[in-house]
Amino acid sequence: MNREIPCHTFQVKAALQPGKTIRVSAQCLYTNGSSVFSVLHESLQTVLSQQIGWTDLREVQELAYWAVTEGDDVLVIAPTAGGKSEASLIPVMDDILKNGRKGISCLYLSPLKALINDQEDRFRAFCVPTGLSVMKWHGDVPKGDRGWKDDEAPHFLMITPESLEVLLQEKNLSKELCNLRYVIVDELHAFVESERGVHMKILLDRLDCITGSPLQRIGLSATVGNPNEILSWLSDNRRKNRLVVVPPTAKAKQFRFVVEDEEAKRIDALVQIVSRKKALVFVNSRNEAEKIVQAASGRILNLRIHHSSLSPGIRKAAEEAFSSEVGACIVCTSTLELGIDIGDLDVVVQVGPPGSVSSFLQRMGRSGRREKSAFFAWILSNPCEFLCSCALIECAINKEVEHLLPPKKPYNVLVQQIFLFLFRSSRASRKTISREVLSHKVFAGISPGAVDRILDHLVTGGYLTPDGEMLMLGTEAERVFGRSNWKDIYSVIVRSGEFRAVTPDGDVVGTLDARFVNSRNAKSFTLGGQSWSLVKCDEGHNIVVVVPHESNKTRVFWAGAASGFSPMVCSAVRRIVARGTTSLPIGIREQEILVDVLQDLPTGIAVSDICVWERPGAHGTDVAVHSFHGSRFNHVLALLLKERLGGTVRVRSKDFGIIVQRVGKEGPADRVAAAIREIRSYTPDEAGKILPLPSPELWKFGQVLPKECFGEMVAADYYFMDDFKKVLHNASVNVIGEHGAGANPA
Repeated sequence: MNREIPCHTFQVKAALQPGKTIRVSAQCLYTNGSSVFSVLHESLQTVLSQQIGWTDLREVQELAYWAVTEGDDVLVIAPTAGGKSEASLIPVMDDILKNGRKGISCLYLSPLKALINDQEDRFRAFCVPTGLSVMKWHGDVPKGDRGWKDDEAPHFLMITPESLEVLLQEKNLSKELCNLRYVIVDELHAFVESERGVHMKILLDRLDCITGSPLQRIGLSATVGNPNEILSWLSDNRRKNRLVVVPPTAKAKQFRFVVEDEEAKRIDALVQIVSRKKALVFVNSRNEAEKIVQAASGRILNLRIHHSSLSPGIRKAAEEAFSSEVGACIVCTSTLELGIDIGDLDVVVQVGPPGSVSSFLQRMGRSGRREKSAFFAWILSNPCEFLCSCALIECAINKEVEHLLPPKKPYNVLVQQIFLFLFRSSRASRKTISREVLSHKVFAGISPGAVDRILDHLVTGGYLTPDGEMLMLGTEAERVFGRSNWKDIYSVIVRSGEFRAVTPDGDVVGTLDARFVNSRNAKSFTLGGQSWSLVKCDEGHNIVVVVPHESNKTRVFWAGAASGFSPMVCSAVRRIVARGTTSLPIGIREQEILVDVLQDLPTGIAVSDICVWERPGAHGTDVAVHSFHGSRFNHVLALLLKERLGGTVRVRSKDFGIIVQRVGKEGPADRVAAAIREIRSYTPDEAGKILPLPSPELWKFGQVLPKECFGEMVAADYYFMDDFKKVLHNASVNVIGEHGAGANPA
């Protein structure tokens, strides 16, 4: 089926960004009739006008200037290439220059080393001509370049949270942080829902202690669905805070859809779309990226690949390929979603719909920058993917973006902090340890009793050793985490047993999944768009030696599945199903594609929150449970259903529902619906005891947690039981016939 749809351009009336523009008063915006530009320090004005070519500031930069200058914690939300970096940099520079501040005045915190590398040139272009110094510090910076001589500390230090943890252990260097006044957190949304965000918040608390007063925290993001809550999370109400939101200007978005079930024809379409253009091609997995580059090799000029398992050198070469005059095409995963500046693009291609509106906005924001019209092409394998793509666009037009939810029970990070505290202080009492770790607001949901249980467990396991009334790091902690001066406790990032792939000359190509290395397919594989043969494996050092391979029929895989569609995307799909069409101004051929997928669904499927119906299956009658609450909700419900129904019943979850097999011949749909209603009465503790515990190795310090605390963490931040229970409690359950609405609503 070749469903290549011609381009359609339509004006997006609503801005593709949540929230509203926060404006300060006219009195604040103008002083004696002058704009912000005129009140900047003279040397900063000179740099902006003579070297950058600016004679005025953008709206977001003026608003952010007054918010920062007035001493508030600030969250700046503006589109990609909307001037957020400069919005944070200009007021900080202005303050340093006007007050002649010495030493490190501002930390720039980034989730990615590559983003720091990219932003370094921008910071230097602004700072160096004014006499302000900039330095970066992360794991890829040579050790000899990480540091400074006395009285030569930079004004701006660009760093990752993990490297900041290392810096704080350096007594001579960390003392230079005492004059710190500002922290800029770039791509804040990338931190909020992760344990790295918990770690980052603790680091910010420690910086407040070093300086003796609350630092100004400035967060930057392009997509946040609940900006007020995230601003509060960032600020912790330590000082006044202000939200600065400047939506992008509404302008035409040109979308092209190709729906094709044959892989070869999808590759043909991709080649045609990106030919001689500057293009980014987003895919949803590393495996897919390698597969597409292999299939399109030799057909696309200057074809590159970019994902997290490639060496920094290969990723950097891909980013720099866009400077070529002949154009370039980079096939990438989410690694190029964040703010690495790759300049103007001719087209962004999405292969298969992304799982969230936030991701879609980040990717679409790469196109249509600097007054150019956005051109976004979708290459899809079936009508269902087209339906989901329409849902994503509808959400963006309606300014709907997923809310960010910080972890509620970050016990894993708490253990890290216990180890770090004892590493710094050598020994401490139980009371002191508990008081220290619970002083951080990120642990507000953890009780002193839980800390006591963890300490008991660590002592029993030999990770801590009693010394009278005091505790100190034990022999087991030293064995597991103590290598290289305890560097493993500086980070909560899990090193999941990947193998580094290196050439005989010592050049690093990237990393390979351990399961792949140990599989039968590891003799030859594709990595970085090139074929390789594995010639030697050193399991002791997790290294494989590889050499180029001529065959084109090779493959590689990494562990980890896609997260599926968010509840927001699924809810938008439900609205389209209920209407029988999309609200987008699409043409007749697009409508035909929607009909293909909608006509296969039973009538009334979008009426109830959860619809249950019977359909023929390979082993008799299957029961389909349709919900539009997201893949995570369906996964948890499927696990609980499996236990509730028992026996030989098989249960599989999908993005939009659950398939139940071998339920029995008598009223299988009614039986499944009854089980769902019974699950609604489960308490979180009851549900938590039923759900299987994942491997503790998924967490850096999961293996040292007591089972009770590990279970609480899994229930809260892996299965998200509070949200699951809330949704299920309020959901109606309805059994419907195969082709129409039925009875038994509840």
